[in-house]
Amino acid sequence: SDVDLLFLFGEKVPENAEKLIKEIVYPLWDIGLDVGHATRSMKECISIAGSDYQVLTSLLDARFICGMSLLYSDLMDELQRKILVKKPEPIINWLVESNTARHLRFGDSAYMLEPNIKEGQGGLRDYHTMLWIARIMSDIKKPRDLEYYGYLSHDEFRIFSECLSFIWNTRNRLHHLTGRKCDQLYFEYQPKLAKALNLNSESGHKPVEMFLGKLHGRMEFIKQQFMMFLYEVGFDRKHARKRKTHKNTKTEGIEITKKGSLSFASSEKLLSNPELLIAIFEESANSGIPISAEGKRLIREFGYLVDDSFRASTSVIRSFEKILVAPAQTNDVLDDMLNTGFIECFIPEIKGIINRIQFDEYHLYPVDRHSLRAIKIMKSFGTNEDITGDWLCGNLYQELKNRKILLWAALLHDIGKGEPGGGHSRRGAKIVKELFTRMGFKQETIEAVSFLVEEHLLLVKTATRRDINDEETAFFCAGKIKNIELLKMLFLLSVADSISTGPKAWNDWTFTLLRDLFLKILGIMEKGELAASGVVEAVENKKRKLLDAVTSAKEKKEIKKHIEVLPPRYLLHTTDREILEHYRLYSDLGGADFLWEVEKPIESNTRLLTVCAKDRPGLFSKMAGVFTLNGLDILDARINTWKNRIALDIFTLKPPVDQIFEDKKWASAKKNLESALSGELDLAVALKEKMSDYIHHKPHMMEKPHRIEIDNKSSSFFTIIEVISYDYKGLLYSITNALFSCRLDIRVAKIATKADQVVDVFYVVDFEGQKVDSEEQVASIKYAISEVLPKPVL
Repeated sequence: SDVDLLFLFGEKVPENAEKLIKEIVYPLWDIGLDVGHATRSMKECISIAGSDYQVLTSLLDARFICGMSLLYSDLMDELQRKILVKKPEPIINWLVESNTARHLRFGDSAYMLEPNIKEGQGGLRDYHTMLWIARIMSDIKKPRDLEYYGYLSHDEFRIFSECLSFIWNTRNRLHHLTGRKCDQLYFEYQPKLAKALNLNSESGHKPVEMFLGKLHGRMEFIKQQFMMFLYEVGFDRKHARKRKTHKNTKTEGIEITKKGSLSFASSEKLLSNPELLIAIFEESANSGIPISAEGKRLIREFGYLVDDSFRASTSVIRSFEKILVAPAQTNDVLDDMLNTGFIECFIPEIKGIINRIQFDEYHLYPVDRHSLRAIKIMKSFGTNEDITGDWLCGNLYQELKNRKILLWAALLHDIGKGEPGGGHSRRGAKIVKELFTRMGFKQETIEAVSFLVEEHLLLVKTATRRDINDEETAFFCAGKIKNIELLKMLFLLSVADSISTGPKAWNDWTFTLLRDLFLKILGIMEKGELAASGVVEAVENKKRKLLDAVTSAKEKKEIKKHIEVLPPRYLLHTTDREILEHYRLYSDLGGADFLWEVEKPIESNTRLLTVCAKDRPGLFSKMAGVFTLNGLDILDARINTWKNRIALDIFTLKPPVDQIFEDKKWASAKKNLESALSGELDLAVALKEKMSDYIHHKPHMMEKPHRIEIDNKSSSFFTIIEVISYDYKGLLYSITNALFSCRLDIRVAKIATKADQVVDVFYVVDFEGQKVDSEEQVASIKYAISEVLPKPVL
């Protein structure tokens, strides 16, 4: 950290002071310290501090080093007498406003992948602000006075001190690791810090995840204490305008304080009636009145009253479910339940996911916070806060007959992550069955919630990794879900889970896939029959509609001839308008190798690229290489090969990062593809040159081995190849080139994300149009792909 020195003089600064200062400061600079210094008289200090509160807070933190200690004491007394006592409110207002601005800039550190442990919410600066405000209000002299003056209880101060000690230790070691002033906890340093802090793997969890869990838990505690502190001293901007005089509560033993918040009438009342612990949360949910700091302290201290009889109480469970379904409010009651420790007392199985961090760039929140966020998002469906911006989720949520089942599932969907290893969904379902049986729920409720927990990834995995235009995909899901009400719940849970995971798990494209899959499954369930029986009729109807869409006899003749070269799968899953547009693109192809058209859908941040090309082996691989060369990422690809050896490929891509020059980017990609097809451009060489300075992977993230799965059961017509690996520029080209070398033809490609890895899925056939089912072929394909994947750090 930097060092700020103040050379303080009682009266005027003497002329020979400069020589003394140089003798002290220069040697400090010589040893590499970042030293700032000021030379002021007592009068100058008071004058500047009175108008510049940044200087004031620095002086409040000043520590005496050497010289006349009486002069230092006089400065502290003068600051108190002439500034702090005379204008406390403007100073505190400035501190609170600066604090709010700081939080907006640096974010909530408890939910940041790379938190700022000093300036972020829950960081050291929150602690400093508490001290400054307490100094102004109560003239405290040392941190321990926060307890003596009643700002923190004895237990709170003890935990608070432990949290600060952990964060200071982390910060010091971070500075040592980086060799510089650094308060941002970057990914690359997180495993190193876990090692430096001597954290060993416990219960199978990685040391880095244990470290992050401890850090997030401690920063969350500081954040909560700071928010309670501001509320209690009357400077909480969030609730300040909402404080009103309320009537008394209807629950005996719970009262409204003078500051307009809820608390217990006395400790004795709470001891004699432990169910007041849940009653105060229910009162807060019903009235919108927040629970006071003292009320939260008592909940934390009397959590031991929540025993097995309390957990099995019908009235307690009923109260909890009322809170669960209550509309989301500013003072979120479930958050209060988590922050006070009540929820883990009531549901002990939740303890395993408290501050549980997954070390990747995919999961933004600790598991416990993620679960509560999923509930909050679910409750927003159909309101002005609905992130999806789509009517479907709101309508489905309103239609549900029993929202409690869905909200229980949202709360518990990741409860299996409390134990290490894969299969958390299946593990979570088992925990739910045991928990709900103990709590006395009906069997149908137990089955419904455990099913939702076990299958909460089914729809999103299927939508992002399988061809949803393949009717077998929807049939498989319909057969597994069976019940329309469960399907609606599973869809809503999938949406809320994805949104609450973070931006890498949720975007317009993901929602479109999920929505389309849901509607296809719903259609199958509502009809109660397999659509396959009507496929032939549907194709013939499509042909008739296409002919009816054109007017001239000449065009009808050409369209009729063209239809004969179109495969049934293409006719079935492509709209009339698209087929006619593709025909016109084909008509313009002439002697060119390919033509393409780029669409920019208004309501989606994706690009739709339609390519009409003369088919040739390795065409898809070349296009993948060209897109990589130009920084264009494929999300989805539908490859259609007509009977006349024309390839009609439809790509969904992410737009380029710099959209100002997007047209130039597409023009460059088009030119590159022309050169690649003519043989002028060697894509392998071009990609190697472009990516020579690109780090293929983040070493600290390369802990899991890659996985290659070949599935010949899920589709009647295609072999499905799923590759899970760490990403690098050119990976898709490398894999598709490997598939081409294995004499495989790609018909569908989907690019998805799994935590810190990518999932590339390909529907393939061999060059004769057959599935790949021999053991020798499967082994050969796996080997070819594995050779181009980044090697994990073991």
